Amino acid sequence: MCFSKNLLATFRADPTLLVADEPTGDLDKTSAKEVLDLMGRLNREFSKTIVLVTHDPRAAERARTIRHLDKGVFV
Repeated sequence: MCFSKNLLATFRADPTLLVADEPTGDLDKTSAKEVLDLMGRLNREFSKTIVLVTHDPRAAERARTIRHLDKGVFV
């Protein structure tokens, strides 16, 4: 099953919370932008709450709220 079909199957259940652990980690620049654009749209247009864990500063800069984890403690 391709990536977009997997996403569609996930959202049929209409979750209110999306947890994404390094969603752009193994993607090329174009695909990463597409994923982040989709997540932004889900947040804006469908009021989905997204918890994104990333080391990618381009992904992090899209967040409204940023929390840093240092040695297991949010700072």
